[in-house]
Amino acid sequence: MIGSQIQRLRQQKRMSLTELAARAGVAKSYLSSIERDLQSNPSIQFLRKLAPVLGVNVQSLILQEQTDKPDPLDTEWVQIIQELSALGINKDSLRSMLTQLKTTEAIAFDHTAVR
Repeated sequence: MIGSQIQRLRQQKRMSLTELAARAGVAKSYLSSIERDLQSNPSIQFLRKLAPVLGVNVQSLILQEQTDKPDPLDTEWVQIIQELSALGINKDSLRSMLTQLKTTEAIAFDHTAVR
């Protein structure tokens, strides 16, 4: 929600709710209700006051809500997983392979560091 985005940005700037409200020229009570998602549809004018104080533009403030969500696996990753599954490689086998790769990579790195 946009309220949690505002709160996250405010906390990153190490600003109190009172400080952000004062610097942006908005009501502290309204800002608090936005952050707590009691109010979920702030006006563009309100966001225009907050954005510069938070160091972002209005668009990124609005769109950040969508970009915080992890991207779903793209079709290529899904295809790779399906191919591995068709070969009979299950999650445990794949984890074991990853561990072996990491170990091999670490050993190879140690050998190059010694030279």
